[in-house]
Amino acid sequence: MLIHLIQILVFSSFLLLSFIMLSNPLKVNRKANVLFGMFLFLWATFFLDEILILIKAPPLGGIASLTIAFFQFLTPILFYISVVFFTNPNYKFKKQTIIYLILPCIYLGVLILNFIGNSSLQMILVLLLIGHAFLYTLLSYLKIRKHQRKINLFSSNISEIDLNWLVYIIGAIIFTSITIAIFNSIYFGLPLNLYANIIMLGIAFFIAYHSLRQKEIFPKNEKHRKEVISIEKDEKKFDIIKRKLIEDEDLVRLKSKLNSLMKESELYLNHDVNLASLSEEMKVTTHQLSYIINKGFNQNFFQFINTYRVQKAKELLSDTSTDKLSILGIAYESGFSSKTTFNTTFKKLTNQTPSEFKKQRSNL
Repeated sequence: MLIHLIQILVFSSFLLLSFIMLSNPLKVNRKANVLFGMFLFLWATFFLDEILILIKAPPLGGIASLTIAFFQFLTPILFYISVVFFTNPNYKFKKQTIIYLILPCIYLGVLILNFIGNSSLQMILVLLLIGHAFLYTLLSYLKIRKHQRKINLFSSNISEIDLNWLVYIIGAIIFTSITIAIFNSIYFGLPLNLYANIIMLGIAFFIAYHSLRQKEIFPKNEKHRKEVISIEKDEKKFDIIKRKLIEDEDLVRLKSKLNSLMKESELYLNHDVNLASLSEEMKVTTHQLSYIINKGFNQNFFQFINTYRVQKAKELLSDTSTDKLSILGIAYESGFSSKTTFNTTFKKLTNQTPSEFKKQRSNL
């Protein structure tokens, strides 16, 4: 039957994805991907009962069932912690992180009481599962949104590191965590219907596509990495105390130097240019460079670099000798790493898409 095939594909897809994330063949975002792989493995276990029914094996019971149920409860936590490491690869666990264990301990206690015969606790278990899933998916979403604001401070190409693919699956996590928990509690021993399994398979393919396209979010150079990670915290501190990092006369001089460097060396054409690498070219600290860009140009790093890229793109689009280049080719020649970012940024700064700008030139 079709449903049986899909059930096997769903279960095996999550297991395979888990293995890929744990082995991390691309060697990017290592700690985050290990945790994400563990999350996917636990997610796969939610489909274990269906597979056992399919192969006509006896359902898990006793200690095995209790143990799996407890580890399944940890699924949202693992997702959240993986997000934490995606947004800060230098994150260190502290004593305060023991708070993560409070709800799991409560759940384990209720689970044990339910196991020894107090079946009236089943609804409490469901509520704990739902509340736990909602809490950590919400925290994950807020963490990703904070990250998306932060990367504008140090990266010039954010579309590949903004973690939007994780935002897109948060809804799926809520759906699967809540729906499967309720379904298994009410209809224990029955397989999920065909449509639910098709949705799960689609989610697995979606995760596979986006997780395998990952880029290293932070600079590989450890010194650069530490500097850009500290940027957001220091920016807040500077805002609070209104600290002037550079005197006004020096700011004018450094602003001119930066402008000349960008025009003469065209560093913005490097897809991987970031705040740390540019600060080395300027022979200033990352915090000083951020201050120069913020106060001198009234922009963040992303806006600053892409202003030059858009200007370069306008020059290329206006040059008839580049007509053989596609819009994507123009984007690459201008320093952009994706057509989507190019179109979005170009329109924001010119109120036209690159195609509209080129067509307008042709009509003159």
